[in-house]
Amino acid sequence: MSDERPEPGTVRPGGRTAKVREAVLRAAGDALAEDGFDRLDLAEIARRAGVGKTTVYRRWGTVPGLVADLLGEMAADSLPRAITGSLLGDLTAQARLVQSTLNDQRQGPLFRALVTAASCDRQTAAALHRFYRVRTEEWAPCVTEAVERGEIPEGTDPADVIRAVSAPLYYRLLVSGDEINQGTADRAARAAVAAAKEGVFTR
Repeated sequence: MSDERPEPGTVRPGGRTAKVREAVLRAAGDALAEDGFDRLDLAEIARRAGVGKTTVYRRWGTVPGLVADLLGEMAADSLPRAITGSLLGDLTAQARLVQSTLNDQRQGPLFRALVTAASCDRQTAAALHRFYRVRTEEWAPCVTEAVERGEIPEGTDPADVIRAVSAPLYYRLLVSGDEINQGTADRAARAAVAAAKEGVFTR
């Protein structure tokens, strides 16, 4: 029998109630948004969550392990993709969802902290990559359905189109600091659709 432990964030925990796990992950997210990755402490998260620190250390072991589980939960709980009947409608919905998330008083700082943490911690980086892979796969059918409707060329790479929508919004969050408003989101969607129609994303 293998004694290898699964990577945190890839499976639901066994032997822990959903209530305890929810409290700990919520506390971890709050701490990340408020203080950043470098100040995270498992004992403090246990205190915030109102659970014993032994429980937190035994279940998650390390701060990156806890953050990986948090990202896995965020991916599982994210809203489903839009189905509007047109690529522009679907991608506009995607862009506005990203916009509202990044503008949220808790979610915006949380994602900024996670991206910063991923630049210096491999486990967090792997978990963040899984998160965005899950979200990209969720929205990819918007593109494949648009191909089937004849809106965009055969061979269009769905993942590239989906990434093209959110990339300019994350640039504003992480690099330029410019406002992320609905007009910005809508332009990102229109630009991605225009590029897709011109065959920019064909393999």
